[in-house]
Amino acid sequence: MGAVERIVVQATPQDKRAITAKAKKLDLPVSELMRRGAFSYETDESDAELEALAVAAKAAADNAIASIDDALRFIEASNKRIAAMETRRSKTRPKGIA
Repeated sequence: MGAVERIVVQATPQDKRAITAKAKKLDLPVSELMRRGAFSYETDESDAELEALAVAAKAAADNAIASIDDALRFIEASNKRIAAMETRRSKTRPKGIA
């Protein structure tokens, strides 16, 4: 292990007991528990970034749904045109010719 520096953290006696108990339960030194806690802390900025990603994902999903709906309408209209063409063709075709 490289150089180590000390960081003093003030806590109430109740907080100190709770932190010590949690470290013991997790079989970690208090310093490791505190380090992990500090590094896993997320800021409001992270929440804002996640919110922006969620908004962008919803917009992309909405656009995809709209595109799919447009494609389905186009396919339905195309199928109707094909059916109409086939009906006209069968009416104009002489009997016995496939």
